[in-house]
Amino acid sequence: MNAADEDAANATPTPHGEPPAAITAPVQRIDQWLAAFVARAPLPTNLADAIRYSLLGPGKRMRPLLVWHACAAAGGDPERALPATAAIELIHAFSLVHDDLPGLDNDDLRRGRPTLHKHTSEAMAILAGDAMLTLAFKVVVDEIADPTLAAAIIRELGDSTTAMIAGQVYDTLGGFPEAAPGVPLDDASRLEVIHHNKTGALIRASCRMGALCAGAPAATLDALTVYGEAIGLMFQIVDDLLDVTQTTEHLGKKAGKDQDAGKLTYPGVFGIERSRAEVRRLHDRAMEALRPLGPAAAPLRDLCAYMAVRSR
Repeated sequence: MNAADEDAANATPTPHGEPPAAITAPVQRIDQWLAAFVARAPLPTNLADAIRYSLLGPGKRMRPLLVWHACAAAGGDPERALPATAAIELIHAFSLVHDDLPGLDNDDLRRGRPTLHKHTSEAMAILAGDAMLTLAFKVVVDEIADPTLAAAIIRELGDSTTAMIAGQVYDTLGGFPEAAPGVPLDDASRLEVIHHNKTGALIRASCRMGALCAGAPAATLDALTVYGEAIGLMFQIVDDLLDVTQTTEHLGKKAGKDQDAGKLTYPGVFGIERSRAEVRRLHDRAMEALRPLGPAAAPLRDLCAYMAVRSR
């Protein structure tokens, strides 16, 4: 049994590829806080309903959980991080709604349900995504009293959201930087640029935001940044593997769509076995980054183990 498999066994995942209950325990608190914030927002009823459909529907809440558990691992009170958990989930939900639109990935299914533009309309999906993007920054300004912390969280949100959008552009429209003047990047380098931005940026920011909410020292922030970078890339490689090894019914979204669209994926560039080896390498790198944090980082270790072997 390799290290990733051993850690995953210790984390005791629940059936159907869900993360262990000990990891997901804060989700109810996070969702309640999110729902209360949306309820307070001065929004048209149909817009609020569309936001709730996308924001509070089925999902792992991986990014807000990373904020919560990173805050705890850094010695902070996770309750203090609730505005940051809400902000990162609002950004993530906005990105999924817009990614699913006909002009981008053109998906009909998300998390086992119709995508928002199918559930409502394309116009409402665009506007609901826009609203969630702006609400993410509003929640920080309204709910974080410390202006220094609020500014740091806004910087993380702004940088990571911009990087995520850049990654989507690289993935769908190109525009890659050059390896050297007049020398294009090879497929492996392009793939890394896409994933570090499109998926990795929000995951890395989630870990950093948790550390910032805890008032963590520089060494702890650095450790959680390394952890976030490793699991961010690992998460997307696993996603690429699931896209070619699982069914639409199991995933709750269309399988094989990236391959059908001719997009760069880890299995497409490196093959399945080498992709799995890279997952194991990144798992070990993430675990090593957490070593200085001791027992307080146990939920982050369990999250890493689960993310390495998840089946959906």
